[in-house]
Amino acid sequence: MKKTDTPKGDSTRVVTAGRRKEWTQGVVNTPVWRASTILYDSVADLRAAGARDTHHRLFYGRRGTPTQWSLADALTELEPGAEGTFLYPSGVAAIAAALLSVLSPGDEVLIPDTAYDPTRSLATGLLARMGITTRFYDPLIGAGMAAFIGDTTRAIVLESPGSLTFEVQDIPAIVAAAKARGVTTLLDNTWATPLFFPAIAHGIDLTILACTKYIVGHSDVMLGSVTAAPGHFARLRNTSFQLGQVASPDDCWLGSRGLRTMAIRLRQHEQSALEIARWLQHQTEVATVLHPALPDCPGHATFLRDFAGSSGLFSFVLDGGTEAARAALIDGLDHFGIGYSWGGFESLAIPVDPQRHRSVTQRADAGPMVRLQIGLEDPADLIADLAAGLKRFAAVR
Repeated sequence: MKKTDTPKGDSTRVVTAGRRKEWTQGVVNTPVWRASTILYDSVADLRAAGARDTHHRLFYGRRGTPTQWSLADALTELEPGAEGTFLYPSGVAAIAAALLSVLSPGDEVLIPDTAYDPTRSLATGLLARMGITTRFYDPLIGAGMAAFIGDTTRAIVLESPGSLTFEVQDIPAIVAAAKARGVTTLLDNTWATPLFFPAIAHGIDLTILACTKYIVGHSDVMLGSVTAAPGHFARLRNTSFQLGQVASPDDCWLGSRGLRTMAIRLRQHEQSALEIARWLQHQTEVATVLHPALPDCPGHATFLRDFAGSSGLFSFVLDGGTEAARAALIDGLDHFGIGYSWGGFESLAIPVDPQRHRSVTQRADAGPMVRLQIGLEDPADLIADLAAGLKRFAAVR
């Protein structure tokens, strides 16, 4: 696609990003280039290929083909000010590679107490075995991060909104504290995507997506990405090569295909989720709705200041009740599947127990919690389904 300096809307950006002529070769979508071995015309050509930068050059299948480069290029374009993007076979692989690119034995990483559980497991498992220490912090620490950073702190992980309970972090304040001490910031931006929160423009050094979710959008691919601010891409790329990380070209092709509709899907996810969240606020069986766009969600004022929109994932707390009552609600739902992940076209509901994954912040919720992924179904059907579920809950409670 022709490059211009004319500003583009979100829908235009996701349609045009990454579609260089050298990737597409004249067709609309970049073809699937599957490769392990790349053939050379001579020994001299082979030697020359190994001596030069292989970025966007065919060298060996693990270094990528135009299929992978096209999606990586597109994700870089969606982050104003970014230098480059590397792709991974899952979101957790992306988190691991990003952290390993900036941490060494003896270093410390700071992680919000609300972080995605695999991030926590990585910190207390692999990183701990490598001699890297972790301190967990209150996600609402804001400018207080300046006093929390230690002498050996080398990285701060952010996840905003937080997993399960959706606290919104004051990213600009935390970034300012980090930059003042030369500390690298890493943000899991899967919930908002670059369309609702352009992380690099907000000062983040490495922004991570579980592309499995909204980039792919169809619950059929595992994929992750890390997009780097200037000065951070070379180390990320080299670390990822040393780890042998590569995303399948077939998965990247599906990621590119999903990307083209992400803007319009996100608008529908947002609209439907807000309609359902507001309905839940008025149900007597519900104590609290944890959705960043609602005024009583922690960090709501920060959300209004920094975010351009909200996506389809949120939680609600039931008013009393037992595990059996919560299960009765979820088990009988017709339009909500019971399963992990989110970001696809289908709605999901799972029980969540945040205190099992926290060590710093404490919660005193009125009852059990349920996390909803609102898909692309008719909101009226989803509301009717939840209304019947709340009746089952009330009957058991």
